[in-house]
Amino acid sequence: MASSNPEHLIIDRILAGEAGAYAELVNKHKSYAFTLAMKILQNRGEAEEAAQDAFIKAYHHLNTFNRDAKFSTWLYRIVFNTAISYKRKHRQTFQSIEHTVLEYSPDAEGSLERMDKRKYLALAMAKLNEADRTALTLFYLNEFSLEEIADITGLEANTAKVRIHRARLRLADELKLILNQEALTL
Repeated sequence: MASSNPEHLIIDRILAGEAGAYAELVNKHKSYAFTLAMKILQNRGEAEEAAQDAFIKAYHHLNTFNRDAKFSTWLYRIVFNTAISYKRKHRQTFQSIEHTVLEYSPDAEGSLERMDKRKYLALAMAKLNEADRTALTLFYLNEFSLEEIADITGLEANTAKVRIHRARLRLADELKLILNQEALTL
């Protein structure tokens, strides 16, 4: 059955051997694909690489695309998964406190307090499972809507909302444990 969806027609042309037609899909989706990768990776070079790799993966797996789904949703899920894989490969390393130089400024106390908050939040986030970390990051740090998170992760919007809520509770529990342990060592 032939589809009247313009993207499906382009996919038909690509699968029929017109590889150059893929540029039309890339041009249409490259901006959002890069934006999505950038929100996850927070590094322009890695985001560009991840978006390019995602387009290559999508091209190689175009024959598996389910035409009942939206092409954009399918592609953005590939971008999302590729960016998450990049993030896992390139985890940040933390600098030892002995090598950290802090200069006093009138706002030094506020700055130290913010650093402490970030430190404890990072420790608590690291204790969560990947799905919880991803949900909280997409919602709170990257400010995606529930619908966008649902499209990206493949969850229903209500399921994403519940996951975020439960992840937030688990994060609070982890923070209580960490801060309680920290208080005991003072």
